[in-house]
Amino acid sequence: MGTKSVKVKTLADKYGVSVKEIIKELESQGFGDDVKNASSVIPPDAVELVKSYLDELMAKRGGEPGRGAGNRDGGGAVSAASAGQQEVHIKGPVIVKSLAEALGKRPNEVITSLMMMNVLASINQMLEPAVAVELAAKMGFTLVIDKRGKEEHVQKDAGSQSADAPEEIEFADNPKDIIARQPIVTFMGHVDHGKTSLQDAIRKTRVAAGEAGGITQHIGASIAHCGNKSVTFVDTPGHEAFTAMRARGANVTDIVVLVVAADDGFMPQTIEAMNHAKAAKVPIIVAMNKIDLPNANPDKVLLNMQQNGLMPEDWGGTIGVVKVSAKTGQGIDDLLERILLEAEMLELKGNPKRPAEAFVLESQLEQGYGPTASIVVKNGTLHVGDPIICGEYYGKVKGLIDHRGQRIKSAGPSTPVKIVGLSGVPDAGTKLVVCKSEKEAKEIGEARSASKRVETLSGKGGGMTLDDLFSQMENGKRNTLKVVVKTDVCGSSEAIVESLKKLPSEKISVEVLHAGVGAITESDVQLAASSNAIVIGFHVRVNPGVNDLAKKENVEIRLYSIIYELLEDIKDAMAGRLEPDKREKELGVAHILKIFELSRGPKICGCMVDKGVVKVGSKSRVFRKGELIFNGEVRSLRRFQDDVKEVRQGMECGIKLDNFLDFDVGDVIQFYEIELKKATL
Repeated sequence: MGTKSVKVKTLADKYGVSVKEIIKELESQGFGDDVKNASSVIPPDAVELVKSYLDELMAKRGGEPGRGAGNRDGGGAVSAASAGQQEVHIKGPVIVKSLAEALGKRPNEVITSLMMMNVLASINQMLEPAVAVELAAKMGFTLVIDKRGKEEHVQKDAGSQSADAPEEIEFADNPKDIIARQPIVTFMGHVDHGKTSLQDAIRKTRVAAGEAGGITQHIGASIAHCGNKSVTFVDTPGHEAFTAMRARGANVTDIVVLVVAADDGFMPQTIEAMNHAKAAKVPIIVAMNKIDLPNANPDKVLLNMQQNGLMPEDWGGTIGVVKVSAKTGQGIDDLLERILLEAEMLELKGNPKRPAEAFVLESQLEQGYGPTASIVVKNGTLHVGDPIICGEYYGKVKGLIDHRGQRIKSAGPSTPVKIVGLSGVPDAGTKLVVCKSEKEAKEIGEARSASKRVETLSGKGGGMTLDDLFSQMENGKRNTLKVVVKTDVCGSSEAIVESLKKLPSEKISVEVLHAGVGAITESDVQLAASSNAIVIGFHVRVNPGVNDLAKKENVEIRLYSIIYELLEDIKDAMAGRLEPDKREKELGVAHILKIFELSRGPKICGCMVDKGVVKVGSKSRVFRKGELIFNGEVRSLRRFQDDVKEVRQGMECGIKLDNFLDFDVGDVIQFYEIELKKATL
């Protein structure tokens, strides 16, 4: 429970001091305007400060401390200190106010001493343990930071978060339980070299058609059956912005299929993907795609391989090369045979009877589910109801959804699955393990969270030193474009931030104030307003009321579905020439009459075209009561049972928008095209 307010007279009577003395102390703490006489109420945030001062005063006078700070958690410390005992105990994490109470000092004294140590901190800020110990030593005390309850093993685990190795359930594998598991295969390579199309040819699906711009932008996983055997495929984006995502894909995979277009050969992102696979020490198979093209040059690809340290088998090396065509199906069977052969040589094993070990491929906040994570199980079996820890987040598995969207009860080795039940959105690439109990998972998660906050808010993390402050002041002389980034998933957030940092400019830099997952909120706009920044949304919506606040605060919100457009606009914004380069051409307007819930696939809105024409691929804005809530593309149009390319004024149709499901009857959809006229630098 939080501290309650109290009258000045009540506190004066309790401690046997004058009202005037208490008021004087409040004035020194900056609360003089609120407290004038004995009947004045002391604000809750000032009560503990006054109690700490009075306890110290009573101790000096030889009286008995009141029931304020002296009897709090970490307590007994004041009386211990005043009695001349040098060792003081406090429970971590260490907060400035708690440290002051433990040392028997006023918070202002502690803050001043920290400033003398080149550390700026507020009364409620956490301190790095080493800083707290050093400060206590300067004041004549030996500070001992006690761990909480069962935290001895928990803190050990929290300190090993970088290795992501919490205390797992001890499990001795029975040799009889060990089975061969299916390989986890990652397709990597340059953008537009045909990674996803090649998997489509294998899985007989249409994944590429469902991605914005025809480019895979999130890590995904699926299972393909090859005769009586199966292969788990992990698809990674080809755009250079998603380097980190490709790296995670390589780290969780058994085999990498490096897709190289036979007409282009090795490109920068091909080399990048190859290096990730090498760093992860993963076997590589080269799929020479687009072999059906007239300008295909297989010898060029083989030469590129040799130049980059991948010696093909045809040239006496060990790297298998398979000539394929995602378009015609040529070589698909040969590629599968090669994957299965490589898997046999690796002798991949797993024990389905042990607790699960998995890695997060992607994570996000989903409406109706809350935090979800797409994972691939490397070993063991994950069951519904298992207590789990994933980074600093914990929980119990409430649901498992397979790659087909079906709910399942368990997921064994090499199985991709989406989990529901975590306390938050974990970072992509984080290891997930099963714990002994939900209580243990919670303890580990909370310890990790506390450790992370200490690093962020103390001197090592976000705690600012005077040198840091002066450095920032010097950097302020350079022009900076400040942005707030919100994305649908963690991987996209990291990728966009890294891309923004790499944008070249000698006159201006990009500063990302905040990057998060989920819809654009009022707090995002307020942060941007206070920092003179713009808000960027990638595959996210704007919460109701946010646009009004943004207009009031003169904050620009920009929504994107394709990363190329985002980066180009930011480049233009950095050059101060964004608006003159684009012209918007309105195509038509429609309003929603009815929402159709399908058994499979996303919702479709039934609309009446009120004006102009609606085209597949055109841009769209969704307005609700005059407020913009979504900006994206028209994915498909239907007239009765037929797919159509366009629908004109006065006609009814079914409309499916890219990555948007939150329709409501009465919403108005505006359709438009962007005419680009690139400016020169």
